[in-house]
Amino acid sequence: MEYDDELHPFSFVSGLALGALIGAGVALLLAPQSGRRTRKRIARAAEDLGEEARDRIEDAADDVRRHASHAVRAAERSGSRLKETVRRGPLGER
Repeated sequence: MEYDDELHPFSFVSGLALGALIGAGVALLLAPQSGRRTRKRIARAAEDLGEEARDRIEDAADDVRRHASHAVRAAERSGSRLKETVRRGPLGER
């Protein structure tokens, strides 16, 4: 399996954010306050988590589009080179 240096910072930040959100959720559940207040805080945390997830999905989709675009351009260049090689023939003749 190939290691992608570009994804390492994204993975680290994702893990860090997820850990912070889980820690905040646990803290809310264990905090000594009324049930109504706790439910409101959990609802707000869930909304924040949803927004964060949407942002990450959009970022990931942008990355996929960018990588796909690079792959298409590389394939087009390779196809053009192959076409030229075939056109010239086995000995490079014109």
